[in-house]
Amino acid sequence: MPKLEAITLKQLRALRAIADHGSITAAANELGLTPPAVHTQVKGLEQALNCTVLESSRQHGPTFTPEGQTILDAERQILAILNSSVERVRALKHGQTGVVVLGVVSTAKYFVPGLVAQIGEAYPDIDVILKVGNRQDIIRELSERTIDMAIMGRPPRSPANIAEVIGTHPHVFIAASDHPLAGKEDISPADFLAQTFLSREQGSGTLILMTRYLDRLGEGTPYRAIEMGSNETIKQAVIANLGIALISQHTTTEEIKSGRLVTLEVEGLPIVRQWFLLHREDVEISNTLKTVRDFILDLKASFLPTL
Repeated sequence: MPKLEAITLKQLRALRAIADHGSITAAANELGLTPPAVHTQVKGLEQALNCTVLESSRQHGPTFTPEGQTILDAERQILAILNSSVERVRALKHGQTGVVVLGVVSTAKYFVPGLVAQIGEAYPDIDVILKVGNRQDIIRELSERTIDMAIMGRPPRSPANIAEVIGTHPHVFIAASDHPLAGKEDISPADFLAQTFLSREQGSGTLILMTRYLDRLGEGTPYRAIEMGSNETIKQAVIANLGIALISQHTTTEEIKSGRLVTLEVEGLPIVRQWFLLHREDVEISNTLKTVRDFILDLKASFLPTL
């Protein structure tokens, strides 16, 4: 009965060398062994398999039995699997394969898919899984370690996170092209604060930014604000003249170019913040995560929309 545990790579290598070079002597030269050593490897393989794999004759030299040919076919498959495994181990060691879960605030979803595509092109064996949410959601998932990295506009004040700047993040107030304030210069605070402001939901970084700006501009003057659940809803509502809104300029490039939306000339605008890439400081960064992080940083904001 064959003993699989007794079969070695050296035996298979010896058999392959004989098949490739036509004789035990030539195989020995190729392997840097003596002919008796190669013969011993073949005999050991035959004992392990309990069959003959090689027959020799003075006229024709060594020939392979059907069993021997079967083992040669298996050797080719085994070698291919081993080579593939070695490449995968090398990729794992150097962070060129694996899975990274990237959490992004909803504002970033306008450019992050293109960034993920660039990562996939550079590292086809790295899978980047996107999770989109508002700022509160992403901060919570980062703290719960259900995501590996995050992209957001305002990182939390937590020493447990490392935040690195990946690009500028301008915010502007938008209005419909036929809005009364469209095209006006030096809009007064009173005229501005008389408008209806469309804002993101609680937990959104954009809402926090808008609230701070309006409170500072009006010095506590009350204003009317309506919350909406997404940037797309806000843009469509602004186009329909339901109000004006503070929004990331990276979300409005198409609408501004087409003339459906305009930016308003108001004191202190645009509000320029930064985009940040975050990961947990208290979690050891894997080679795969480091590869993706370094790739994003090396792009130097080239993935951001052109304004």
